[in-house]
Amino acid sequence: CEPLLLVASFSQAEELVCRQRGDPENPQLSKDGDIMLGGIFSFHSSWKERRDTYMHKPLPLECTSLNFREFQFAQAMLFAIEEINNSTELLPGISLGYKMHDTCGSIARIVSVALALANGNEIVPAPSDAPCTRPAQVQSIMGETSSSLCMAIATVIGPFHIPMISHFATCACLSDKTKYPSFLRTIPSDYYQSRALAQLVKHFGWTWVGTIRGNDDYGNKGMAIFTETAQQLGICLEYSVAFFRTDPPDKIQKIIDTIKSSTSRVIVAFLSHMDMEVLIHELSHHNLTGFQWVGSEGWILDSQIAKIDRHHILDGSIGLSIPKAHVSGMREFILNVKPLNSSSNEIFTEFWETLFNCKFKQSSAENQRECTGNEDLTGVHNGFTDMSLMPIFNNVYKGVYAVAHALHSILGCNETCNNKVQLDPFKILQHIKKIQFKTKDGDEVYFNEDGDPAAKYEIINWQPTQNDIVDFVTVGLHDASLPADKQLNLHNKSLIWAKNSKQVPVSVCSEKCAPGTRKVLQKGKPVCCYDCIRCAEGEISNITDSITCGRCHPEFWSNERRDACVKKVAEFLSYEEIMGALLTAASLFGTCMTAVVALIFFRYRKTPIVRANNSELSFLLLFSLTLCFLCSLTFIGRPSEWSCMLRHTAFGITFVLCMSCVLGKTIVVLMAFRATLPGSNVMKWFGPTQQRLSVLAFTLIQVVICIVWLTISPPFPLKNFKEFKDKIILECDLGSAVGFWAVLGYIGLLALLCFFLAFLARKLPDNFNEAKLITFSMLIFCAVWITFIPAYVSSPGKFSVAVEIFAILASSFGLLICIFIPKCYIILLKPEKNTKKSMMGKVAPKPF
Repeated sequence: CEPLLLVASFSQAEELVCRQRGDPENPQLSKDGDIMLGGIFSFHSSWKERRDTYMHKPLPLECTSLNFREFQFAQAMLFAIEEINNSTELLPGISLGYKMHDTCGSIARIVSVALALANGNEIVPAPSDAPCTRPAQVQSIMGETSSSLCMAIATVIGPFHIPMISHFATCACLSDKTKYPSFLRTIPSDYYQSRALAQLVKHFGWTWVGTIRGNDDYGNKGMAIFTETAQQLGICLEYSVAFFRTDPPDKIQKIIDTIKSSTSRVIVAFLSHMDMEVLIHELSHHNLTGFQWVGSEGWILDSQIAKIDRHHILDGSIGLSIPKAHVSGMREFILNVKPLNSSSNEIFTEFWETLFNCKFKQSSAENQRECTGNEDLTGVHNGFTDMSLMPIFNNVYKGVYAVAHALHSILGCNETCNNKVQLDPFKILQHIKKIQFKTKDGDEVYFNEDGDPAAKYEIINWQPTQNDIVDFVTVGLHDASLPADKQLNLHNKSLIWAKNSKQVPVSVCSEKCAPGTRKVLQKGKPVCCYDCIRCAEGEISNITDSITCGRCHPEFWSNERRDACVKKVAEFLSYEEIMGALLTAASLFGTCMTAVVALIFFRYRKTPIVRANNSELSFLLLFSLTLCFLCSLTFIGRPSEWSCMLRHTAFGITFVLCMSCVLGKTIVVLMAFRATLPGSNVMKWFGPTQQRLSVLAFTLIQVVICIVWLTISPPFPLKNFKEFKDKIILECDLGSAVGFWAVLGYIGLLALLCFFLAFLARKLPDNFNEAKLITFSMLIFCAVWITFIPAYVSSPGKFSVAVEIFAILASSFGLLICIFIPKCYIILLKPEKNTKKSMMGKVAPKPF
C-alpha cells in the first residue's frame, strides 16, 4: 500500500486543498464523540497472497482467517469507553468516541492505518496563508497485540507524540524511549518475563534445555534475554530454533528432527498463540510427547491451544502468565454483542456469520441457515465465548482508563470539564506517564519511566482433568519488584508434569558430580556437559558439582571416597612396635652384657690379663660402651627438642670416648713392646697420666664440635610430609648437616687411626696380643659405619633411625665382643693361661 500523506495540490477549479495520497483507510468500527480514541486490532490473522505486476496499482489487501480473540479485545475497549461515558465522576459531560481498524497482521497495512488515525481521510480546504496542517484525528491509540506490529505503529506515530498503549506487546525493545517515545503498555516487558522463565527453569534443576522462539521481535528479543540470563544461571541450550507460522514444510521438518534427536527433555517455547497453534498441529503428526514444555505468557493461558492439543503434547506444561483478573460487568458485555443495524458494516457481518455459522439474507449461499441477528450466545462454545483471557481484556480496560484519567486531569474536570482546553497529544502523553489510580476492582495502574507496568506473573501448570479438559492451575507467583532471592514463590501444590507424572523431570547433559569428584568439561560442548573425575590423592571435594578439588592441609590426607580430609598417621620409631622393641631389647642386652663383663673384670682385676694393657682404660672403655648402648635408646620414641639434641650429641661424645679409650689401648700396646727394647724409656712418655689426658683431649674436641653445632644450628623435631603422601614422618632434622657429618667424621678419623695403629702392632710377639683384637674390632666398626652411610641416606622415615641404631649397636657389640670376650673366655674357662708367665711367653708370630 502507498503511505498516506497529506500534500497540497490544486483541483480543477484551482482551489488549494489538502488531500491524502493513496486509498483512504476507513475504520471497521467507529463512533463519534467529543474526544476520539483510535483502536488497531488484527480482526483477521492473515491475508491472501498476491503477485504484483507493477503494471497497475495494487489492489487492497484481502484479509482472511477471522480472529475471535481480537474481537474480544475490541469489545473490552468498547466496554471501557461505554463505562466512562456513563460515569459522572470521570470526564463528566465529555463523550469518548472511537475508530477501530483491522490490520490483518500486515505491517504495510498497519503503517497506513496509523497514518490514517493521525491524519484523517477528509479533504480539507486550506487558505493560501495557512499551513496545510491540523490536529491529530485521535488523541490516543489502543493496540496492537503483536510486538512487531506495535514497533511499526510506534515508529510512525512517535514523532507526533501520539500516545499508544498496547495490551499484549511484551518485547523488551519497546522500552527504548529513544526509538519509541510515545509507546506505553499495560503488560510487563519481556525483560522481566525472560529472566523469570530462566529462574523457573533453574529452580527445577533443568540445566540442559532446548528452546523454540517465534521468528519475530517478540520471540527473538525475548529469547535473547532468556539465553543471557540462562547462561548466568548455569543453564545450557542444546538447541535454539526459530519458528513462524508461515514457515515452509521443509523448515518445520528440520525443527521436528532437531527435537527428536535431542537429549534434553525440557523445551522452552517463547511463541505467540498463533505460532503455537500451528506448531502443535505439526508436532501432533509426529506424536512428539514426553517433553516438558515451559511456556511464555503468549500461549500458556490459551484455552484454544489446549483444545487443539488432542495428543496431549502439552500436558503438564508450566509457564508464566499475567495475574488472573476480574472486571465486573465485562463478561456480560462481551457476550451481549449484537449485530449492527447497518448492513454496510462488512466486518461485523462476517463476524456474526462466522460466530453462528449462518448467512444473512443477502447471501446466496446454499445449505446454510439464515442469520436473523437475534441469535443467542447461550450454549455456544468457541473462541469468542472463552473468557480465559480476561487478564488481557483487563489490560485493554486499564489502557482506556489511563487515557481517560489523563484527559480528566488536563481538562480540569470536577463536576464539569473545560471544553475550551486545546488538547495536545504530547501533553496527554506526559499526563499518562504520571497517572496513578486504582480501577473499580482494585487494580493499581501506573507506568514507570520506560512506560511499563509492575512486573508480576502467575506460574501456571497445565493439569488435565478426567474429561480431557485442561485446568490452568496457579502454582506460584513471580514478583520482579522483590529481591532476587524472593522473586520466585511456589505454592505447596502438587504439580503435574509431562505424561501426567508426579516426579519432576530430569533434563541435564551430565549427571551431578558426587562429592569426591570434580567436573571436567567435555571438549567442544557447553559447560553443562562434563565428566566427573575422581579427586587426586591428597585432594577432596565435599560438595556436589565441584569444579575443583581442594588440597588437604599437610597434616591431613584424603579418605578413600575423597570427600573428607583425615588426619595423617604420625610415624616414628616407637617402643610399642616390634622393630622398636627388638632394638630396645638389643640395647638393654648390650648394656647388661657390658655390665657383666665389667663385673668379671672387677672380680678378676688383679689377674694378669686384666692388669695388662692398663686396666683403667679397660674399665673406662666398658663404661663408654655402656653409654653407647644406652644412647641408642634416645633414638626411639616421639622426637622432641631435647631428644633430638641429646641423641646425636650423646652418640657423638660417647663414641669418641670409646674410640679414645681404644686408641689409648692401641698406643699402650705399641709403647709396651717398644719399652722392652734395650735402652728404651718410651713408657715414661705415655704413662697412665698421659693416657688419661689423651682420652680427655680427644673427647673434648668432640665436645667442642657438638657445642658449636648446638649453638649455630641444633637438631630439631620435624614433621616430614614429603617422604610419604599419607603419613607424617616425625624425625629429627639435623639442623646443620655440616655439624652432623663433622661429628661422624671425627669418630671415623679416630676409628681409622686405631685401625692403622692396631694393624701395625698385630705381629708383635706375645701369647696374648691385644692389638689383633683391636684390629678385628676396628674392622667391624669401620665396615659397619661405611655401610651405614648409604643405608642411612636411602632409608625412608623411621627406618633411617633404625639403621642408625643398628649401626650404633653393631659397632658397640663389635668392640665389646672382639676386645673383651676373648679375655673373659680365658678368665672364666682357661684360668691356667691367666698368668704372667703365660702372658709374657715368647712364641713365633703367626701370619695374619
